[in-house]
Amino acid sequence: QVQLVESGGGLVQPGRSLKLSCVGSGSALLAYDMNWYRQASGEQRELVASIKRAGTTNYADSVKGRFTISRVNAKNTVYLQMNNLKPEDTAVYYCNLPRLDAWGQGTQVTVSS
Repeated sequence: QVQLVESGGGLVQPGRSLKLSCVGSGSALLAYDMNWYRQASGEQRELVASIKRAGTTNYADSVKGRFTISRVNAKNTVYLQMNNLKPEDTAVYYCNLPRLDAWGQGTQVTVSS
């Protein structure tokens, strides 16, 4: 059974950057498409970025040009580099492996001055 653990969240000022990590155990993440979702307080969970097995990436319009999803197979890790953060990026960010319906516990990102 796969387990996903996110890290890297925190409190940052607008315009700054954060890099989230999602480490997998119990299965090789390279065999699967992977997603990052986020959920702001009182809002529905939304898909932020996805990366296919072959490396193709897709982004929500709200983060396009600012966020980058990547994977390092040797580390069984998927990353989300977030640049030029805005207050509206504040949310809990979740790593997701859709094929196995696996989710991490989430990591809080707060963007505030």
